[in-house]
Amino acid sequence: MYEWVKALHVISVIAWMAALFYAPRLFVYHADSVVGSEKSETFKVMERRLMKAIATPAMAATWVFGIALLVMGGWLTGGNYWIHAKLLFVLVLTGFDGMCRRWMRDFANDRNTRSARFFRIANEVPTLLVIVIVILVIVKPF
Repeated sequence: MYEWVKALHVISVIAWMAALFYAPRLFVYHADSVVGSEKSETFKVMERRLMKAIATPAMAATWVFGIALLVMGGWLTGGNYWIHAKLLFVLVLTGFDGMCRRWMRDFANDRNTRSARFFRIANEVPTLLVIVIVILVIVKPF
């Protein structure tokens, strides 16, 4: 059963990461569109659907399957300190997801004050976090 849960965890992580890679890219283009324009309204729909239909269920599944793996695998015992670091970075990633939701609401309410450049930089955050997380899981450095 452990291998099935692990497979479902990896699948949900991939879906969640796809949403977190795509959301800031949408915000880049949305920031350059005129408030109230057809283009801006289209981005609002795309952002809402991305977060509600993909990011939310994928994040929830990632956490559920991840916690199941922690319990089933006994990873919180026996000096597996890498898992504590991984969990810290997953919490940061979850915080980034929350920021994306806040930015989405700002756009939805025509209150965005951030530039396209800001979102281009923000677009790199999930990449850096996933690199660290994958290294911790595969290498288990401590």
